[in-house]
Amino acid sequence: MSLAVFPRLATAALDLVFPALCAVCEARLGPRRRDPLCGPCWDAIDRIVPPYCDRCGVPMPMREPPESSELGACRSDRGSSAGFARATLPGGGSEGAIEAPFDELEEGPPPPAVCSACVADGPAYDYSRSAAVYGGVLREALHRLKFGGRRALARPLADLAVEQCGPSLPDGIAAIVPVPLAGDRERERGFNQAALLAERVAQGLALPVRARWLARGRATRPQSDLPAAERSANVRGAFRAAPAVAGRHVLLVDDVLTTGATLAECARALRAAGADRIGALTVARVR
Repeated sequence: MSLAVFPRLATAALDLVFPALCAVCEARLGPRRRDPLCGPCWDAIDRIVPPYCDRCGVPMPMREPPESSELGACRSDRGSSAGFARATLPGGGSEGAIEAPFDELEEGPPPPAVCSACVADGPAYDYSRSAAVYGGVLREALHRLKFGGRRALARPLADLAVEQCGPSLPDGIAAIVPVPLAGDRERERGFNQAALLAERVAQGLALPVRARWLARGRATRPQSDLPAAERSANVRGAFRAAPAVAGRHVLLVDDVLTTGATLAECARALRAAGADRIGALTVARVR
């Protein structure tokens, strides 16, 4: 019998005596479990799949390719058979979209899809990825991790981020950097949820964690207590980066992307210290 079987047998035996319950719905854990989440809760998470904006990570609606008659209506003056593809915008409209010839799009990998907001004024970081939409099971799981002390939830949630976003992350990342939590809140909770997630993400991506590369320079109010319009001002100048980031590609890790204000301010601090490229990875994002 393989040694790998013994932990599973031990878990099964313990479940018979002390049934393990899901951290979200409190039903008994069963098949397809991702401890401490049950299979149904795990499956209910609204995962984000392409297409999404390559810069900010916002989901973008799928567009059908134009019919051949539509291509004929937009042939170039030079007599080629090229049509034009229009970039999809978050609202499904076409105003401000970027056009590209189909003959260029068909050769080689497709160009990055960028939403109109990022074309006009992109975020301070170079790219962002989020595993799933913030809501339902995922919202409850993150809430119980952060405010209920359920640290074990960091493991499956970080695995979710790696499984959903890992394949699309660019090469050359030097290190994972968790978003620092304000000192008083970290003391109150006993941990920084971003650091717990970062440790597990780093294992999945086979990268080092460099928590000391980014620190809080001053205390701030909890972003969740503020309206969107006040969040940027709340964290402005709140972070400082270590000289070690100079010339490096850094991946920030946090739990949720809402307005992006915190991640943007972290990116500005890293950029000021000389970071070459900055990405952001979160478990969830608000649509």
